[in-house]
Amino acid sequence: MTPRPISRRGALVLGGLGAASLVAGTTGLLAQNASTPGGLPAAGTTGEDLLEPPVLDSREGRLAIVLTAAPGARLAGRDNAALGYNGTSPGPTLRVRPGDDLAVRLTNRLDQPTNLHTHDLQVSPQGNSDNPFLRIDPGTSFDYLYRIPPDHPAGTFWYHPHHHGTVADQLFGGLAGALLVDRGPELPVAADRVLLITDTTLDADGRIVVAGPMDRMMGRQGRLVLVNGQHQPTIAASTGTVQRWRIINGCTSRVLPLRLPGQQLTQIMLDAAFLPGPAGPGRIVLAPGNRADILIRPDRAGRFELLTDAYDRGSTGTGGMMGGRDATSEPATLATLSVDGPPRQPPPLPASLPARTPNTDPVTARREITFAMGMGGSGMGFTIDGRTFDPQRDDQTVQLGSTEEWTITNASPLAHPFHLHIWPFTVLADSAGTPPTGTPQGVVLVPPRGWVRLRIPFTAHPGRSVYHCHILDHEDLGMMATINVRG
Repeated sequence: MTPRPISRRGALVLGGLGAASLVAGTTGLLAQNASTPGGLPAAGTTGEDLLEPPVLDSREGRLAIVLTAAPGARLAGRDNAALGYNGTSPGPTLRVRPGDDLAVRLTNRLDQPTNLHTHDLQVSPQGNSDNPFLRIDPGTSFDYLYRIPPDHPAGTFWYHPHHHGTVADQLFGGLAGALLVDRGPELPVAADRVLLITDTTLDADGRIVVAGPMDRMMGRQGRLVLVNGQHQPTIAASTGTVQRWRIINGCTSRVLPLRLPGQQLTQIMLDAAFLPGPAGPGRIVLAPGNRADILIRPDRAGRFELLTDAYDRGSTGTGGMMGGRDATSEPATLATLSVDGPPRQPPPLPASLPARTPNTDPVTARREITFAMGMGGSGMGFTIDGRTFDPQRDDQTVQLGSTEEWTITNASPLAHPFHLHIWPFTVLADSAGTPPTGTPQGVVLVPPRGWVRLRIPFTAHPGRSVYHCHILDHEDLGMMATINVRG
């Protein structure tokens, strides 16, 4: 199949509330009443042992797979509740190595267009690689080929749909999976686990609820928060051992402040970059799209709950048709760590980690980018630099090999996670005074009425891609722009 770009007319976002109705038909499985109370998991499924998705591993430098996006996947213990890849939600975990080729035949069995984004994978954005402008129509297939550079960093990545206008519905419906790049340092771990966190809302019949216009404006937050598609699963461990948890925030809009009372969360990676040394015991806050690799080192038996605290993303202001509604998420129990064995000390933490050396090339350009939302003639609009997304327009043109400094200003009263495809950035400073990690990342939360300043090396991979708000309802409603890196 020849790549089919999104047409200008098809991709322009209507800024008003009516735009939300354009994406209400993901599959016949989706309920049509967003006010229906959130359903519970199937009886007896809460607290089951954690299940991890099947792993598809590369061989001799290549991983060739078929991914079929279709309704009928199991979710929260309910059969046929979700969308899935190859019949599961999450989809299979893809494991590759630097220098590998990842060949994916994506087959679309949904009733709306889709495509595939390998989140933060540093590969070409052109042709049949990580190209966000591709459109895979219902009933068709498309062959992707991602050539992973030999010097690609090891780490935790993930994949999900990215066809503009349908992204939030398809992720909320269950379409996501982990993608791991191996050949990192040897760590003294007894288990290496993927914990892909998503949220959704089910109706009384176990069907995924379609978000209404107000939820899209705020950024929907599901009433069920799931780990690997399970509700509050149990993770078994033994005293004196170490586990690596690769935690992925695959939620459509929800920010995850993580805690494990009674145990320490020792962070070793943010997104796909090692920190200079293990970090703890502070709370870990993951914006949508962020990942954190953490080490769990229990020294005594017991049951310990992995929690996400409430998080205030701001509000829509006061008065007007939005009514001053706030976007605070509710706290939730994600999983339970169940530790057996006599008191025993685990192995020591590594003294240092292979953090990448920060880019120190001279800054060749500085740019100001503004995220905004507000009422216009046709309703609520979500913009970047005053414009909604147009795939035919180049919003930023950058010279390959340059290093730039971008200041992302959030003019709205809601927090917006900034995500740039392909080219990782380092956070230099923000308006909240957050200490920077000094390591590359792919998503950063821009505070309400605040700013972040980024250093971005455009030293590889020419081509066109996008940057956007990773509250995916906002991206679908226009808060996305294009970048063209020219060699």
